[in-house]
Amino acid sequence: MSENRGSSGLFVGGLLVGAVMGAVTGLLVAPRPGRETRQLLKKSADALPELAEDLSSSVQLHADRLSESALRNWDGTLARLKESIAAGIEASQRERQEYSPVSSTSGDRLESRPTAEIRPAREARS
Repeated sequence: MSENRGSSGLFVGGLLVGAVMGAVTGLLVAPRPGRETRQLLKKSADALPELAEDLSSSVQLHADRLSESALRNWDGTLARLKESIAAGIEASQRERQEYSPVSSTSGDRLESRPTAEIRPAREARS
């Protein structure tokens, strides 16, 4: 969804740049006297700063929205990652306790003996 917002900003920017280029090209190619063409070009050139400001504002607005969206997504991803790491640490500690070393009858060898059945990770969480 945020990708569509960024694309629309690019589309609007491209539309404005294309409109200006088309207007300038049309003025240069149009069959008018040089004086009229120069006057039209001057008017168009005078309008360029306002057009550039509008384009800049539009791009800045879309960039801010995209930045906010990226930060929200990053915060959510980071929180899920922390939860996953904590669950993994907890599961490994449980497994370590379940498979603690137990001395054998001979006394010189340690065996690993499970105290519970191995469960898939999904079942262990519930």
